[in-house]
Amino acid sequence: FFRIFFGQVHTMAAPGASVSRGAKRQRVPSPPPASAGSRLPRCAWVGAYTGAIRPEYLRYHDEEWGVPSWADDRRLFEMLVLEGAQAGLSWVTVLAKREAYRKAFEGFDAAKIAQWSAKREQELLQQEGLIRNAAKLRSAVANARAFVAVQQEFGSFGAFLWEHAGRTAPQNRWQTMAEVPAQTALSLALSKELKRRGFSFVGPTIMYAYMQAVGIVNDHTTGCFRHSELLAEQAREGAPFPSVSGDGRSGQKRRLHEPTTVG
Repeated sequence: FFRIFFGQVHTMAAPGASVSRGAKRQRVPSPPPASAGSRLPRCAWVGAYTGAIRPEYLRYHDEEWGVPSWADDRRLFEMLVLEGAQAGLSWVTVLAKREAYRKAFEGFDAAKIAQWSAKREQELLQQEGLIRNAAKLRSAVANARAFVAVQQEFGSFGAFLWEHAGRTAPQNRWQTMAEVPAQTALSLALSKELKRRGFSFVGPTIMYAYMQAVGIVNDHTTGCFRHSELLAEQAREGAPFPSVSGDGRSGQKRRLHEPTTVG
């Protein structure tokens, strides 16, 4: 089955989540409550056309998936952790453990996690409610340190992603989920760049799921009511950042490693 259903983790920003420096505050149209809009046209993976609607997926689709998160570094880090945790498992498994992860990872505050001692990291491996995979848990802590390094260089992780995406958020126009790719040239390039910077569990397929989750791309199908809402919002808001230099300040264009083609 395609990765959108089982491979995505799209989470609402935690209360008090930080807003990246230099970014516009994004106003995304508020979708109708899931219970009130169950008959709205949606992406087929929700199950709206088969009668097998699961409320948690309906809310997830309507309120989280594809919402631009350029200005919210805490959500961007949360997604990195949860996408890595999901690798090889189902989204349902991660969804059931989401709150345990939020508690264990201090609300996904990357700066706090980056300062953890070796003892604190070892304690994480014994934490109840998490996916007991030492490699994934150690990766999440190491990724926090790499994440903070990117923030220090670019001003925010969102600004780094904006530069890497070529200062554009592709608004795809897939008619069916069968058209949606598992990875793209951009996700491959992002994967390579993150690995170069010391991140792990960031393969190109995981990165494309991540891009969909945090709104780097709009992969709602054209018949879905959220596609047009997010498209209109992108047109109104425009670029979330000015041009960002390597030290995180507005100014000269900062070029990252060029995307390579897949094929």
